[in-house]
Amino acid sequence: MDVDRPDARPRAGMHNGKIMPTDVRCLVEADESSAIVRLTGVLDPTGTAAVRDALLARLWQRPGPVVVDLSAVRIVGPDARGVIDEVHRTVADWPAAGLLVLDPAAGRGTDARSPAGDPDDAPVYPSLDEAQAALIGAPLAAVLAADLPPVVAAAREARALVTDGCGRWGVPDLAEPACIAVTEMVNNVVAHAGTPMTVRVAPDNGTLHLAVRDHSGRQPAYAGLAPVNSAGGRGLLLIDTVARRWGSTPLPNGKVVWCVLHAEDEAALRS
Repeated sequence: MDVDRPDARPRAGMHNGKIMPTDVRCLVEADESSAIVRLTGVLDPTGTAAVRDALLARLWQRPGPVVVDLSAVRIVGPDARGVIDEVHRTVADWPAAGLLVLDPAAGRGTDARSPAGDPDDAPVYPSLDEAQAALIGAPLAAVLAADLPPVVAAAREARALVTDGCGRWGVPDLAEPACIAVTEMVNNVVAHAGTPMTVRVAPDNGTLHLAVRDHSGRQPAYAGLAPVNSAGGRGLLLIDTVARRWGSTPLPNGKVVWCVLHAEDEAALRS
């Protein structure tokens, strides 16, 4: 089928080795055994939401950096290209997640972005060899994860995971605030989502990244300080207190709630 024809019919794409229907002309092809994700067809503004969802799902499924290969896709308009950088910024605070771009146009004097561009944009490499060299040169992702049921005891298992990680990675001072944060994240899933969850934790240059992924589309709501006479409602406030950054990322079938703790913040409180 000619993907450039305006009357092109919906196609089916492969995502993580499975055929999935799509109503856009851009396919996201991934393989669990590879760090390469390929976009093929035509990416225009009507397809950005589907591509964003597919990339986020892939980045959560496989810890570590991923290369998005744009060699076989035609991108229509800067807004469509911008979805790649949007995903890069979205996952920057997830545990052990990262996105690099393979774009041969970056070496042909076009308007493609390059590693020397906006530091908040995804780094771009003009050849597969250069992109793979960047992957090889990146430190191996140190990450711990656990799949937990939506029960009260899950918080205890999550705290044990976090404490183990802080000890392994030389940030023991972050164990206490990280346990506070992960307890609230897990308890929120138990109380409101009621679905199985995955807890993930990883270090990054003096910081600790925590995330809990569940299968509910209900987003956490933070309205600031709770009244002193209120019952409950302080979970997100506690996360906001111990973490420098936190947020929630919608996924096609749920969400990822994440936070980032800095060792220097904890050291300042103890000094």
